[in-house]
Amino acid sequence: MLKETSPAGPARRFWAARRIPAALLAAAILAGTGLLLYDVAAVRAEHTAMAWRRSVADGLATEPLDNAWVLTGAALSVLLGVWLLVLAATPGLRAVLPMRRDHADVRAGLDREVAEMTLRDRAMEVSGVQSVRVRTGRRKAAVRAVSHFRELDAVRTDLETVLADGIHELGLARPPALAVRVSRPRRKG
Repeated sequence: MLKETSPAGPARRFWAARRIPAALLAAAILAGTGLLLYDVAAVRAEHTAMAWRRSVADGLATEPLDNAWVLTGAALSVLLGVWLLVLAATPGLRAVLPMRRDHADVRAGLDREVAEMTLRDRAMEVSGVQSVRVRTGRRKAAVRAVSHFRELDAVRTDLETVLADGIHELGLARPPALAVRVSRPRRKG
């Protein structure tokens, strides 16, 4: 399968800045390491260690490793570390679909809800469609329509044609595959 690239280069996904969590984490690490470095330098200068450091060292030396508090602290530390790694390695703006890049200086994205609303409005223009639900993902646009008259196959064909044009006109870098389901309305009573 050949990848479609525009003259401006490939369109990549958007990443969240995450500046506030990164700043808070950096400030906490800086404060903790600064305090520990100060205490180590004081001990090297032949002063006594701070009381908190002595109590932590004594507690770690005397506490068995299979204690519930030690295991809970270790588990929380591991979960926090895994969570921070996941945040660092994954894009955070999953609701923004990248659009084709026609110019090297311009990078655009389309919100999934806007794409869904646009496709829903297009589908409602098809004759015989009573209601439509659209779910747009990175790879697939799932459309569920209810038709109250006309043949279901004719409505499905018209929907596929109209929505394929609509997906192309959205200008997405990787247009999602289209999946259309058409049904009759449920009978009341």
